[in-house]
Amino acid sequence: MQDDRARRHDRRKRRGLLRTILRRSLVLCALLVGLTAAAPYLGGLSIVERVRYEWSDAGEEHWQTVAVEGGIASSAEEYYYDHLPEELHEAYREIYVHVMSGEDSGDFLSQVGVDNFWKVYYAMLADHPEIFWIGTRAQIEESGVSKRVITYDLEVTVPPEERGSMRAALEAAADGCISRIPEGASDYEKIKFVYEYMIDTVEYRSDAADSQNIQSALLNHASVCAGYSKAFQYILNRMGLFCTYITGKIQGGGDHGWNLVRIDGAYYYVDVTWGDPVFLNQGGDDMAINYNYLCCTEEDLFRTHVPDDPSILPSCTSDIYNYYKRNGLYYETFDYDTIYNVLMNSVWAGDASLVMKFGSREAYDAAVYELFTGDMLRDPGSYLMEKNGVTSWNYRYHTDEDFWVITLYW
Repeated sequence: MQDDRARRHDRRKRRGLLRTILRRSLVLCALLVGLTAAAPYLGGLSIVERVRYEWSDAGEEHWQTVAVEGGIASSAEEYYYDHLPEELHEAYREIYVHVMSGEDSGDFLSQVGVDNFWKVYYAMLADHPEIFWIGTRAQIEESGVSKRVITYDLEVTVPPEERGSMRAALEAAADGCISRIPEGASDYEKIKFVYEYMIDTVEYRSDAADSQNIQSALLNHASVCAGYSKAFQYILNRMGLFCTYITGKIQGGGDHGWNLVRIDGAYYYVDVTWGDPVFLNQGGDDMAINYNYLCCTEEDLFRTHVPDDPSILPSCTSDIYNYYKRNGLYYETFDYDTIYNVLMNSVWAGDASLVMKFGSREAYDAAVYELFTGDMLRDPGSYLMEKNGVTSWNYRYHTDEDFWVITLYW
């Protein structure tokens, strides 16, 4: 008897639970039907479709799967992605998928506000210089209720029908540079080669077309700091080397962009634009490349450069790849006889120019005084006049007080 009563009680509980589920399901269905019939569309998607996406808990994995299945997943190291808060990874991956799929405008599903949308958008552009067909501007629509971004419309700089041929041309240009690098070159030697290649083949022009993207430097051979830096990053990434794009300002000046590279686990700064003597306005046809900004330390760079967000930047303190030290052009102190011999050896060898870097401001100032106020250049000048059968000799020079570097053009 007791067992019968227990079984009847269980059946009543199950029937009650079933009725509750049915009632809730009917209410939900009615709600969804009402929303479908009455709710406005938000950027092409109804509230129901947005709710369905949110309830699916798809997240970043959904967009990563789409990228893999679409053959657009990135193999490059994404420095800015790695330094975003984890809750923004979904939005980063979504906008990356949209852009790489050629969806220059459309709905946005990740739940981020306007400020965070811009944060992930700029992070994505900084990580991916190969995205050459859109600019840095966009129009976005925000929900008046949730205050989340619901649509985007990106600035298009290259129309869809031209992207395939331009991509092929960019890859060919980058590979043309890479093919010239000697076999067996170290990572430093590869970085140095691309640094010199960019300076030799690109002209700094403030009015350059598409100056914020890599085609300005690699195809048009005229650009500004963004084009120099992104093209440099693009070529290094294509070789499997880490390189990312850093934005900031110049001390007392305007916006600027440069690069961060890594060699054997240590980080270094590179500024290709400031390595170009045309940009530095040194003058003359035989201008020497400025190596101050090749694999330099934060101590050196931050004398003139101010990064936008130093909190995400690694320590850059090693000078093992300092160009001047590696090439015997570095002098810790000023010794008259040593520098005199350096000058004479340079003119005897028929060098077009001579570069010297000093280890302190005191040593640099002493060298400047002896060279340009004293008579330290008399003997080199006399030799050049005798060699060339002339009675006078004009030389040019460039001094860099930030890096304590003197460049002489014979």
